[in-house]
Order: sequence, then structure tokens, then C-alpha cells
Amino acid sequence: MDIAPIKSQRDYRRALKTIESLMAAKRNTPEGDRLDVLVTLVEAWERKHYPLDLPDPVEAIKYHMDQTGLQPRDLIPFIGSRNRVHEVLNRKRPLTLKMIWRLHEGLGIPAESLIKSRAA
Repeated sequence: MDIAPIKSQRDYRRALKTIESLMAAKRNTPEGDRLDVLVTLVEAWERKHYPLDLPDPVEAIKYHMDQTGLQPRDLIPFIGSRNRVHEVLNRKRPLTLKMIWRLHEGLGIPAESLIKSRAA
């Protein structure tokens, strides 16, 4: 197996092309093993060079609302009064730790996406 570390953009593109050619490889074959190793290398390269930023907390809430058909009034048990819900959704009030915990526990919104600060 002639696999080298990915050190440049050129190496990265070459690895992607090779992965594409190996997509039909069967498991536990030399081609399948090569595919596994290359995918691991590409994932490491992408984590280092293309990090994913966490979403804005309000956008995370709105996305969850859209996906689950929730209305602002449905957030009252997790955020507080109707006015407080609208203040949060309009970015006039930041989420508190208690709100974050309730949204995470009650609605399953990942806590990581709710804790990003405004300045970040």
C-alpha cells in the first residue's frame, strides 16, 4: 500500500481522486483497506484546514423550530414568558445557562450550538 501523508492541497486533491476511484471497493480487500486509510487521512486534513464553525444560537433554535414545526409559544417552557422568547429570537436578550440547559434537555438542541457567544 503506497499511501503518504497529506501535506499540501495537491496531495489532498490527489487523495480525493483516489478515494473516488475506490468507492466500489469491497471491505477486507487491499482496495477496501486503502480506501479506509485514505478516508481517515482526508478527514484529518479537513478537520485541520476546514474547521466547521458552530452555528449562531438563535439560528440553531430557529432551525430546530422549522424542522419540528414549533412556534415561538412552544418555547415558553424552555425560555420563559412570551416576551422573553421574542427577545431571544430577535437577539435582544442572550440565552442564560438555564435556558440553554432547558432547550438542550427538553428539545434536544445540541448544547454546543447554544453556547456560542455573540462576539465569537
